[in-house]
Amino acid sequence: MESIQSIKQRFEIIGNDLKLNRSIEKAIQVAPTDISVLVTGESGVGKESLPKIIHSLSHRKHAKYIAVNCGAIPEGTIDSELFGHEKGAFTGATATRRGYFEVADGGTIFLDEVGELPLTTQVRLLRVLENGEFLKVGSSQVQKTNVRIVAATNIKMFDAIKKEKFREDLYYRLSTVEINIPPLRERQDDIHLLFRKFASDFGQKYKMPTIRLEDDAREILLKYRWPGNIRQLRNIAEQISVLEEKRSITAFTLNAYLPNLSNTNLPAVVEKDKKEGDFSTEREILYKVLFDMKGDLNDLKKLTLELLKNNDSDQVQAENENLIRKIYGSEEKESVENSTTEMEVLQLPETRTEEVVHQPVHQEDKYHFAEEIQEEETLSLQQKEIELIKKSLERNRGKRKAAASELGISERTLYRKIKQYDL
Repeated sequence: MESIQSIKQRFEIIGNDLKLNRSIEKAIQVAPTDISVLVTGESGVGKESLPKIIHSLSHRKHAKYIAVNCGAIPEGTIDSELFGHEKGAFTGATATRRGYFEVADGGTIFLDEVGELPLTTQVRLLRVLENGEFLKVGSSQVQKTNVRIVAATNIKMFDAIKKEKFREDLYYRLSTVEINIPPLRERQDDIHLLFRKFASDFGQKYKMPTIRLEDDAREILLKYRWPGNIRQLRNIAEQISVLEEKRSITAFTLNAYLPNLSNTNLPAVVEKDKKEGDFSTEREILYKVLFDMKGDLNDLKKLTLELLKNNDSDQVQAENENLIRKIYGSEEKESVENSTTEMEVLQLPETRTEEVVHQPVHQEDKYHFAEEIQEEETLSLQQKEIELIKKSLERNRGKRKAAASELGISERTLYRKIKQYDL
């Protein structure tokens, strides 16, 4: 059995991450068997390398190896591509055609993006996995094939199964052994190593000096999330190699090639079982409650102002009771009475009231008082938002993702609010 290091050199795999080494080790161990393998991982992590390793170390290495991108073949022709068709099976079928499963008999087929297969094709593939049989399109004659299937996908298969976009029985047939390749952001020590390798390759390819990162640029390179993984890193290394005249790359220069750098510490997508529309609904409900509270406070302030102007305490008291019933609903009488008692603090002492009533109220004072009410309302709404964020963060022990989920907003929005209010 070949060592992991020799396999890396043979297939030009760069990196020393433990998770990456474990993935390669599993591929080496499973290669001599005919077990079906499912390779999982985000787009751009290099999933296509493992099927090649498995095929080259198997007893099928002298037979054909065919890689099929299932997501690139139109739904109407994918059955014909995989299983072949008979002459006249459909419009344009002017001759009999052999499919990949017939051509690769005795070898290995790599089904990339297998999660994109139509459900009808999944049924045909399941039959091949179970007993090695398939039917050409337009034929009733069963044919046999002896192929080893290695599949890869970047989607979450259990979510696809739950949404009935992928057959559960096919998933378990494909994933006898499942090998996951970690994303680049989890391989911190490999990022600069890969960048240097790409920079060297492109320097030789375009016959120009190799670019080099300065210390500040290297720090940014390691902090970036790399949503496109190795593919994105390679593209950026090529762009910089071609476009930049200076071979020493600073942080300022590198920033121009990294999209959304300001949001690199946040996930690109907030995962949740609910649909996106639910976030908007919850937000609308929250804002409605806050605005209702603001309206109630405004009514209380107006009552206080009337008391200062008219000194009609009986009328104000009656309006206070009506307002309490409006806010708290038709609850028990005792509850309302208690609330009324609490609201009496809005009334000023008799002596103070008399003094205030006799003071003339100028037009400018009215406008000034209205401005104060408006300012207090705005501050009250903002304060409520700050209190909600603080309580949610405390309840979730500072975990922004959980707090954002509870508040019904994205983690990016929560992060912006925390910065805005200096929490």
